[in-house]
Amino acid sequence: MLTYLASMALLIVIGVVWRCLLGSESAAESHRQALTRSVYLWFLPALVLHMLWQAGIDSNTFRIPALAALCILASAAFAWLAYRFIPAFHCSAGTLGALLLAASFGNFTYIGLPVLTGMFGEQAGIIAIQFDLLAATPLLFSAGVLLASHYGHGQSSVKAAIKELVRVPALWAAALGLLSGALHIPLPAVLEHSLQLLGQAVIPLMLLAVGMALQWQRNWFRQLPLLMPVLLAQLILMPSLAWWLASMLSLDINTLNPVVIEAAMPTMVLGLVICDRFKLNTVVYAEAITTSTLASLISLPAWLWLLTEA
Repeated sequence: MLTYLASMALLIVIGVVWRCLLGSESAAESHRQALTRSVYLWFLPALVLHMLWQAGIDSNTFRIPALAALCILASAAFAWLAYRFIPAFHCSAGTLGALLLAASFGNFTYIGLPVLTGMFGEQAGIIAIQFDLLAATPLLFSAGVLLASHYGHGQSSVKAAIKELVRVPALWAAALGLLSGALHIPLPAVLEHSLQLLGQAVIPLMLLAVGMALQWQRNWFRQLPLLMPVLLAQLILMPSLAWWLASMLSLDINTLNPVVIEAAMPTMVLGLVICDRFKLNTVVYAEAITTSTLASLISLPAWLWLLTEA
C-alpha cells in the first residue's frame, strides 16, 4: 500500500516539476487545463461507463451516495460555524466562500479513484465513483454553485445550476452504465475493450493534473492558521463521520474501509474553476489544495493504519 502511495506521490511530483519547467504561469495552466479537459470529456466517462455497467445496481448504489452527502454537508456546516463564530478565523466574503468550498468537496475522483483502486482493488473504484458522481458532483453543481454565487460576485440560480450539472459527461456515463447494468444488457466485447483502454489513462493523467495544480504562494505559511478548519474538516471530520455512518449502515469491511479512505481526500481541484467564475479568493483556495494534498500524504496512511487495527 505504501509503495502504491509513493508511486502516486511521484506522479504528482512529476506534475509539479512539469509546471515549473514550462516557465510561464499561463503555459502551465494551459497544459493543466488540456489534461483535465481530456479526462473530463473522454477518459473519465469511459472509465465510469465501464465500471458501472459491469457493477449494476445494489444497496450500496443508494447507501454510499447518502453517506457521502451527509459527510459533505456536515463538513460544510463545521467550517461555516468555525469561520462565522471564531474571531481568529473571520475573513472577507470572497475568502469565506472559497474556504467553505475547500472544506466541503474533496478530490474524490482525481485522487480518491487511484487511491482506492491501488489500496483495495479495482472493485473499490466503484465506491469512489458512487461517492463522487452520485453525491459530491450533484451537490457541487447545485449547493456549491449557489454558495459560491452568494459569497462571490457572479449570479446563479437553481435553473443555471441544473444546466451546469447536466453538462457533466461522466454523469451521463454513470446513468447509462447503471441503467445498462440494471437491465442486464451485455457489454459488447469490442466496446468493453475500448472503454478499458480509455479508462486506463485516467489515473496517471489525473495525478499529473493534480501536481500541476499545486501552487506555492509567497508567505503561504501566514495563511496556514486560516486553513486549519479546512484541514480538520477534510482530513479528520469527514472520514470520522464516514466511519461512524458506515458502521451504522452495517457496511461490510470491504466497503467500509474504502468509504472511510474516500472521505479522507484533500480539497478538490475543480473548485478553482468555480472560484474563478464567481470571483472568490482563488489564491487561498489554491493554497488549500496544496496544503491539504501534502497533509494527506500523512493522514491517508494514518487512516489506513487505524482501519487495519480496528
